[in-house]
Amino acid sequence: MKLIIQIPCYNEAKYLPITLKDLPKKIQGIDKIETLIIDDGSTDNTAEVAKENGVDHIIQFRGHRGLAAGFSAGLEACLLHGADIIVNTDADNQYRGEDIPKLIEPILKGEADFVIGDRQTQDIQHFSWIKKKLQKWGSTVVKFLSKADVPDAPSGFRAISREAALKINVLSDFSYTLETLIQAGNTGLSVKSVPIRTNEQMRDSRLFTNLFTFLKRSGSTILRSYTMYKPLKIFSVLALIFFILGLIPGIRFLYFVYIGQPQGHVQSLILTAILLISSFLLAVMAVLSDLIASNRKLMEEILRRVRRIESEKNKKNTK
Repeated sequence: MKLIIQIPCYNEAKYLPITLKDLPKKIQGIDKIETLIIDDGSTDNTAEVAKENGVDHIIQFRGHRGLAAGFSAGLEACLLHGADIIVNTDADNQYRGEDIPKLIEPILKGEADFVIGDRQTQDIQHFSWIKKKLQKWGSTVVKFLSKADVPDAPSGFRAISREAALKINVLSDFSYTLETLIQAGNTGLSVKSVPIRTNEQMRDSRLFTNLFTFLKRSGSTILRSYTMYKPLKIFSVLALIFFILGLIPGIRFLYFVYIGQPQGHVQSLILTAILLISSFLLAVMAVLSDLIASNRKLMEEILRRVRRIESEKNKKNTK
């Protein structure tokens, strides 16, 4: 059983040695532990520091592509290097390496495919009141959409089984945390959360510059991810809303016709026509998007099988 710990990095030469030193060297139930660094176009000597500290595998981007791209590339590389379990952690030593055995335990026991580390954000002192509330509200939304009981959805400390990694596709260019959870919950993967601890903050977050940007990009990621898996539901609900809204002015117009006063109420009839036509178009979009979603599922299954063949072939070649 091989565990690969992947660490996305962007200008982390200062903190990476601390993070690597904190990682466990032996875990019960794991035969081999390796590390993999994704250097996301760093302008410092992150890659050189990784080599000096004995990192097993290094991926280097020529330019800065973002956290989601780094996470996705890391998963692909871990599969090719024969990982049975993949752990993702941050390079700034936010998460404690000694909690990795606890994180992977549900996968080793066959209880989960996807495990999220719950930072228990309400107890983190350097998190502001508004950040704690947003974390809670965001996690509640993701929990509802993914049907996964995860109290800390934005947590980047997570363990993923080989089977789960074969199914995951990250399309967002912002962050992988919310999208992968919604994917996992809607593709039948078993998701579990375990409480973890965090270290003292070493630097500010680089994921977003301000709260508004974070809310906007997280919201669009959640909406797009859920729509990908439940398009029929989304567009059907919208079509029903427009249909009901269209009935209201229509009934109003018919009422005035009934009492013999249709003059001056043609606007209601026009509004009804616009809303009912919109409802019809949304219903058509619901059917078409559902067909597209079915095609996407077939493509994802093909991609999963290709990944499996490539990883198994690579695994045999490295023996």
